[in-house]
Formats: sequence, C-alpha cells, structure tokens
Amino acid sequence: MAISFASLPALYAHGFDTVIDVRSPAEHAEDHLPGAMNLPVLDNEERARVGTIYVQESPFLARKLGAALVFRNAANAIEQSLSHQEGGWRPLVYCWRGGQRSGSFTWMLQQIGWRAEVIDGGYRTYRRLVNRYLYDDPLPHRFVALDGFTGTAKTDLLKLLQSRGTQALDLEGLANHRGSMLGAMPGGQPSQKAFESALAGALCGLDPTRPVVVEAESSKIGERNLPPSVWAALKAAPRIEVQAAIAARTGYLVRAYDDILSDADGLRERLEYLRQYRGHEVVDGWFDLIASGDKAGVTRALMEQHYDPSYLKSRKAHDTRVIGQVQAGLLDAPGLDAAVSQIEDLLQRLPRT
Repeated sequence: MAISFASLPALYAHGFDTVIDVRSPAEHAEDHLPGAMNLPVLDNEERARVGTIYVQESPFLARKLGAALVFRNAANAIEQSLSHQEGGWRPLVYCWRGGQRSGSFTWMLQQIGWRAEVIDGGYRTYRRLVNRYLYDDPLPHRFVALDGFTGTAKTDLLKLLQSRGTQALDLEGLANHRGSMLGAMPGGQPSQKAFESALAGALCGLDPTRPVVVEAESSKIGERNLPPSVWAALKAAPRIEVQAAIAARTGYLVRAYDDILSDADGLRERLEYLRQYRGHEVVDGWFDLIASGDKAGVTRALMEQHYDPSYLKSRKAHDTRVIGQVQAGLLDAPGLDAAVSQIEDLLQRLPRT
C-alpha cells in the first residue's frame, strides 16, 4: 500500500531514512522533494523513447520495453548506489504519480528485505501539497522584515541573526539572487518549482510560535515570484529599518558586488536599459565612471540616482509599520555585530502570541 500524507509538514516529517526520486534526471533537475536522491529507472532518452512508442505504436509494447529498462536500471542502482545499505534501511520512493516506475522499484527493494514504501500519488501529490501550503493557506508564521536602503548589509545581518539563534528566512539565498538589478549569482536561479520547494521546506522547519526575520523584498527576486502566502505575510510584516551612512554603504557594496563591478562590459549592458527611466545624461555619467575604473564612484552614483529614489518611491506606495530603527555603523564586523544586538533587542519587545 502506498503511503498518503494529509499535509506538507506531515510529508516532511515522514520518518524514513532516505527519499528516492526514480524519475528521469530532467524531471529531478526541475524540482524534487528537498533532500531526495535521484535514482532514475528511466533516463531522459529512455523515458522519451517509451513515451513515443506508447503514443505512436502500442501501450503494450511501451510497457514491455519500459519494464525491461526499469528493472535493468533498478538492478544497477542496487548494485552501485545502494550496495552499502544495511537490512534495516527504510527508503521512501516516488515517481511522477506513484505508478509503475516507483511501484516496480519499491517492489524490488522489498524483495531484498528493505522496508521500502511509495508516496501515494508521487510527485504530483507533493506539488499539490506545496501549492496548498504556499498558494491557498495563510502562513502560520509571523514575519518581521529588515528594511532599508540598498547596501545596508541586510543579508549579512540576517545570517548573523540566524547564527545567534534567531529564526530567519533567507529568501535571496533560496532564490540564488541578490534581489537587485545587478543581483545575478553564479549558477543561475532555480526553477520556480524548485524555488517553491526550497521555500516550503525552509518554512516547515520553522517554529510558528516564534517570529521569523526576513529581508524586505519585492514580489519578485530576480525572475522568481514569491508565492501569494509568502508575499501577503511579507507585506503585512512590521519592519525594522536598517540605517547606514552612504559612505559605509558604498564601501560595503564595492566589496559585495566586486564580481559585477569588475565586469565593465557586463555592467554597462545591465545598466543600458535604465536610459528610459533615468535619462541619457545620467547613464552616460555612470558609463564614464565605469570606463575610469571608479568602482566606488559608480556604486555611489547608482545609489543616489537610482536605488535610493526607487526605494523612497516604493516606501510611499506601501503602508508599512516601522517598529524601530537600527544604526549599522561602518558595516564592518564590529558594526554588524552591534546592529544585530539592536535588532535582537527590538525582537524581544514584540508581543508574545
């Protein structure tokens, strides 16, 4: 019998030793249960081949070929990837819909003596639970948002808070993007589904009775959309405003964005489209600073002429509740440590639920 799960937290608390995704590598790469290992019983080419035969020739011929491939690949997985597992190992297996691929693989594992089970409905069930959690139901968590101008080291403060025991959610880390026009990160962003999986997994690991600190974001981080329940919670969150002098912010951003600032051609390409918003004279001024190698100059100019005006415009458009300001000083290690202490003090004053 396949195992059913009534909610996403219940699925994450499955209690099995290992989660195995037997779908193709392409399916796994797009999205999968957090922490699931991929042992495909059909690779990308084999899956396409079986599907073509099913549609164009005969379902029987497709199932016959599929069975041969599935058991051959399953045998290889047992001999190679699973050879070290002891007799008491308990794996939880899924495929696209909990059908023949996961059923066949699980049957083979059970014949060996391992206590393997299948997720009822497979990956489709998992996605329905993720969608319900992030799109339909209100989040049970209380967000507190770190707000402030670009360059106030909010991401670093978030990580420091987390290291000192405060619950924090790093949305930019999950989206693999620094959240601004120049925020692209090596490796690119995960798919929307993979982002949502990572986000839902992180949320389910947090205690809803304690506040969760997040960085104030727009509804999109790079090309990834914040799901409705997360966006609603973020918009309603009280804010802690992080303040720092523009000289300190400039120094911080020059260090944090050195990879972007060092690529003159790429930087000009990213800034070119802002001509329609900031005008040719302003953008040409940025390009002159880039050409002269003045990283601090172009960084400060971008803040004064683009990022800060955009932030102030956004603040006027949204009714936010600021519960305190934090002075972040020089944005070096001692300054960030002092700012974190101020944030912790403000969090202590929040009403208990």
